[in-house]
Amino acid sequence: MTHPNRRDFVSLALAGLALPGAWAQGQQRAAGAADRVLVLVELKGGNDGLNTVVPYADPLYAQLRPTIGIKPGEVLPLDERLGLHPSLQPLLPLWERKELAVLLGLGYPQPNLSHFRSIEIWETGSRSNEYLDEGWVARAMASGLRESSRFTTEGVAVGNAGLGALAGARAVALTQPEAFISQSRLARPAASSGNAALRHVLRVEGDVLQAAEGLRGSAAAPLSTEFPNHGFGQAVKAVCHIVAGQKGKGGVPVFHVSIGSFDTHQGQPGTHASLLKQLAEGLAALRAGLIESGAWDRTLVLSYSEFGRRARQNQSNGTDHGTAAAHFALGGAVRGGLHGRQPSLDTLDDTGNLVHTTDFRQVYGTVAARWWGISPEPVVKGRFDTIDFLKT
Repeated sequence: MTHPNRRDFVSLALAGLALPGAWAQGQQRAAGAADRVLVLVELKGGNDGLNTVVPYADPLYAQLRPTIGIKPGEVLPLDERLGLHPSLQPLLPLWERKELAVLLGLGYPQPNLSHFRSIEIWETGSRSNEYLDEGWVARAMASGLRESSRFTTEGVAVGNAGLGALAGARAVALTQPEAFISQSRLARPAASSGNAALRHVLRVEGDVLQAAEGLRGSAAAPLSTEFPNHGFGQAVKAVCHIVAGQKGKGGVPVFHVSIGSFDTHQGQPGTHASLLKQLAEGLAALRAGLIESGAWDRTLVLSYSEFGRRARQNQSNGTDHGTAAAHFALGGAVRGGLHGRQPSLDTLDDTGNLVHTTDFRQVYGTVAARWWGISPEPVVKGRFDTIDFLKT
């Protein structure tokens, strides 16, 4: 195993933190948001929304997907029109308890079908022709959360997918969580320097080290919940242990985990079924671990992906890059059920893709306004209607 050194920690700090001048002063204080947890689940590669939340009663669905479509008898019905992929069986108890919300038709105008550009749009909350340096979570921190709460660190990204929406926040990327925490004492900052730029680097490094040491004890919090052995299961295990050790306020408000790749251009049925099974198992274990630690009612879990897949299957038994897709919101404070409108299969765009019915920034604006209690406009850089998927 490669051990981290001082340069590793400085690089991590600069990757995870914006310069001081980039941090706007918060205009509002987020009352009661300090003990809330947001878990962002990235479905890397572009998840096929049509085979995740299946319009099984629409005859066009079977016509567009004669071999890869999920048969009506296999679907887990949500209502008389829509159902879940059978591999998502572990999520049914959450649906029945009204702890699972299905957010239909998420996308944005003038969609981009590039993996790199589209995930950047989702993570920064930008328009398709707008380029932003910081993630939407970082803007939320700068818009009130940072001043109103004393967080151990503003976010933790578990795994090797990068910081995502945490880019620009005071966040820590834990590629190997246990190794990072155990080695945190190797990189003590040196004495103060007369050089202003170096002083900033040392302050940033100190923030990361403080976060690592704050995570040291929390990651060791005992839990009896059993977690799946696959990578996603171990990522949510790390989240649960950190949350369990924090005991509420002053911990980590945002986590980023990922699973993939969902880039199913060929041989989709087996690959997609396996990934959705891992996703559902991991999310069910996440719920169990957070219930055990007493944090489920103050946790919101959101899935997202750079895009959906094309409505018509391709000649390789797969699907190509698409646009709109359904995503999930889970948690004890979630208002379960279907939210929004399923895109129509008979009004596809010029490229044969679904036309989105809900702008994804409405989700972020809802999180800002109703989960964190801050003004949503600086977070989503505009005005978007909220979605009624939260009880509070």
